[in-house]
Amino acid sequence: MAQAQRIESLKQRHETLERNLDQERTRPMPDSAAVAEIKRKKLAIKDEMENLRA
Repeated sequence: MAQAQRIESLKQRHETLERNLDQERTRPMPDSAAVAEIKRKKLAIKDEMENLRA
């Protein structure tokens, strides 16, 4: 049960980061460092979810 809750929490964080990424990309002058950092965090969350599922 705790694993399912952890995965759900990670999904929510991933969705939040996706919204943040969309906001950053739609700015007139997107910050490439911020975009890269958000992508890095999303990938780390995705990797953790995959590890929990395996």
